[in-house]
Amino acid sequence: MAEDKNALEELISALRQERDELRLKIHLAGMEGQEEYKRLSAKIDELTKQYEPVSDAMQDTAKNVFSALMLAADEMKNGFTRIRKQMTDS
Repeated sequence: MAEDKNALEELISALRQERDELRLKIHLAGMEGQEEYKRLSAKIDELTKQYEPVSDAMQDTAKNVFSALMLAADEMKNGFTRIRKQMTDS
């Protein structure tokens, strides 16, 4: 389970970094990209709030909590990919 905890921490860190990079480029995106960015940014903040209280107790949590967090993180990752694609297609 420690590996899962490290993997989730790395994924959240990578999502934060990608969010910050996109924030710098978002002014070039259209309105749809901006709305998607705002939605995903709020989800990252919520994911972080949900993860922090359980990070130390991750070994004691159920696998379904970890799976749900991974699904949410994957959704955000896919959303960022859509934004990047929109930015390159424009």
